[in-house]
Amino acid sequence: MGLIRVGEKMISVERLFGLIEDMLRYRALGSSQVDVARKFNVDRSFVSRLETLGEIRKGRSVALIGFPVANTEEVQRLCQNAGVDYCWVMTERERRDFAENLTGVELVNQIMRVAAELRTYDVVILLASNARVRLMEALLDVRTVVPMILGETPLLQDVHVKTDQLLELIDAIKLAGED
Repeated sequence: MGLIRVGEKMISVERLFGLIEDMLRYRALGSSQVDVARKFNVDRSFVSRLETLGEIRKGRSVALIGFPVANTEEVQRLCQNAGVDYCWVMTERERRDFAENLTGVELVNQIMRVAAELRTYDVVILLASNARVRLMEALLDVRTVVPMILGETPLLQDVHVKTDQLLELIDAIKLAGED
């Protein structure tokens, strides 16, 4: 057990790390710094300082959405490792199942929810056919949409995304956000 003596006090490192993790999880779930400070009986500035000490990336938030993608698991893994905040990729079959399993109203509502979610990100990478990219750009109305065209419309088969090129694109977006 990780105990550290500081003067007359015995401090549990595990307990301390657990409390810090709990604080940050509450923040990640949408609680304000003030709310977290109240819950854990600390100053708001302490919560802010914790976030600053642990910050590994500042700047642009990045989302990626794409279909029809053949190597969805590989793209999702790359996004997770590269720090992409939101990633939703589907094969053509998954896209069709998604659309066919909803009523018209449900489908429109779900598309609007996804569009609203994507609008919260600074950069949205779109992996799709040329016409789908144009439609999604118009729907999203985001300041920075970065297309990665998978081919000409209509795409009837899954397309293998070149992950080395995608990683270069993500790195360039992050680098541009540091300016």
